[in-house]
Amino acid sequence: MSAAPGGAASRPELGELLELAQAAAAAGAAVLAGRNAAELGVSNKGDAGDWVTAFDLAAEKAVRAVLTAARPRDIITGEEGGTVLPDDASGYRWSVDPLDGTTNFIRNIVYYGTSVAVADPDGVWLAGVVTAPALRRSYYASRGRGAWLDDDGRQTQLFGPVPGRSGQILATGFNYDPEVRAEQASGLGTLMDGFADVRRLGSAALDLCLVADGTIDAFGERGLNEHDFAAGALIAEEAGCWVRRPRLTSPLDGGPSDDERLAAWTCAASLELSGKFPL
Repeated sequence: MSAAPGGAASRPELGELLELAQAAAAAGAAVLAGRNAAELGVSNKGDAGDWVTAFDLAAEKAVRAVLTAARPRDIITGEEGGTVLPDDASGYRWSVDPLDGTTNFIRNIVYYGTSVAVADPDGVWLAGVVTAPALRRSYYASRGRGAWLDDDGRQTQLFGPVPGRSGQILATGFNYDPEVRAEQASGLGTLMDGFADVRRLGSAALDLCLVADGTIDAFGERGLNEHDFAAGALIAEEAGCWVRRPRLTSPLDGGPSDDERLAAWTCAASLELSGKFPL
């Protein structure tokens, strides 16, 4: 795979961006696939339950190395490594979550993966990949070209949940802060109205992908960061789902405050379920 450096004179093709996102996500997922319980290097980032491991850091380093080698003038924003803004930046920006589902990873629960997405200079998301090594799955999409699943080498196009089916399942998540979590729990009954059951898998990126492939009927969660949903939201959207992305302050402008982030919902569902979520 080859990709020209970014810039107005070398506007990349969607296929090039998707291939690069796939290569970068694969590099991160390869690090995660080497999980060794004796070498996790777990530390806490502040909130109880908000963990980071040596594998988060190594996976993000691997992802960034692939992106920088191919497109050195692109901006990279990531969960662990912050923002890299090159001189004479191209305007294209990559949003990286090297390990979405860190607690799952620590506990050896299979729902975790590497998420990589890219936006154009106008902020339009163009390509996204979520690769889950323990599931042997990679979800991917590029704008206007549909969403796809590579399931251990078998390629399948995704079309979202089956409308109107019985026993619909909602996926959601909860904040680390006890007060916020208590508020979320108190509203769960209302949120679940019309759903048969709820799942909390611990990876927003994969929740969005599981809506895209129809496993889950709807996903809604408050308090996500951009890197949590950037790739998964595009994948769900390209699968034909209704998607609501929060309008958060860009990482290039310092990112959202905690209050801004906690007030904002990220949602995906079939269109018939779009009215289930608070505005």
